[in-house]
Amino acid sequence: MPTLPAQPEPPAPLPPDSLAALTADLRAFAAARHWQPFHAPKNLAMALSVEAAELLEHFQWLTEAQSRALPAAQRAEVAQEVADVLLYLLQLADQLGIDAVQAARAKMALNAQRFPVPAAGG
Repeated sequence: MPTLPAQPEPPAPLPPDSLAALTADLRAFAAARHWQPFHAPKNLAMALSVEAAELLEHFQWLTEAQSRALPAAQRAEVAQEVADVLLYLLQLADQLGIDAVQAARAKMALNAQRFPVPAAGG
């Protein structure tokens, strides 16, 4: 009896807290709602900008000390805006085929060259 070729192992599931898993969940969320036609990179970039402005609005006119000690209710609102910014950013990166973690690490490496510790002067 001929032997069948071994089936490849299925890919390991992504850790639920990874950016890749979150991106996959976002892709599925949008697909279930048929939102793909609206997720052109330009639209996602504009939405990201709007959400970043909404985040900024929470800090307008605060002192540095106030911005570090937000009341619990305002901190929860800020968390919602942070989530919106992150979600739009991940969707934009996904649409453009950009690995956000890899891009961030490359940018950090570039910044380390541009701003070496002895010259940074904090």
